[in-house]
Amino acid sequence: MILRGLSPIMDERARVLILGSFPSTASLAAQQYYAHKQNQFWKIIGTLLGQPLAELDYPVRQQAVRDAGLAIWDVYAMCERAGSLDSAIRNAIPNDFAALQKSALAGRRAGGSAALKHAGGLPALARVCFNGRMAGRFAPQLAALGFETLILPSTSPANASWSFERKLAAWRDGLASADGNFQGIADQARHTGVGRYPAR
Repeated sequence: MILRGLSPIMDERARVLILGSFPSTASLAAQQYYAHKQNQFWKIIGTLLGQPLAELDYPVRQQAVRDAGLAIWDVYAMCERAGSLDSAIRNAIPNDFAALQKSALAGRRAGGSAALKHAGGLPALARVCFNGRMAGRFAPQLAALGFETLILPSTSPANASWSFERKLAAWRDGLASADGNFQGIADQARHTGVGRYPAR
């Protein structure tokens, strides 16, 4: 059976796009990104934003990430998969990243674009962070389109070798942009006392 992914969470304020691989069975059933209770995505993003996102309603989470200049999507638009493991993905069709690039460029030049129906131009989008190595396979493709790319440790419960604190440190650094736009997010996470760790 062909499974179809979720619509992106994004608007014209997006500076960083977070790309996962494909929604889990729980996420597809709920029609929400990272709906599996053991996935640490919302706990990590909530910690960085200083909000208890994991405890809030989904529409509130969506608004919070938009307000922070974040966008959420997946690398695959549809696929066949038994269960929720990335390794079980078959016959996958990627999302249209060329349209994403056109939307970003058009937004910078003319203040908006209809290239992506979910966002009226993405003039500020410069960085793409990948949630895990499966999604990170698309890093060369997104880099070739002109985006800065960074592969971060998966927030999935399957990535049990990374502690929450270690994941948080990597995600803090990944969302702290070179121009300082996300410095506030990075500062909010420094109370953990964890150091820098390479994503892998």
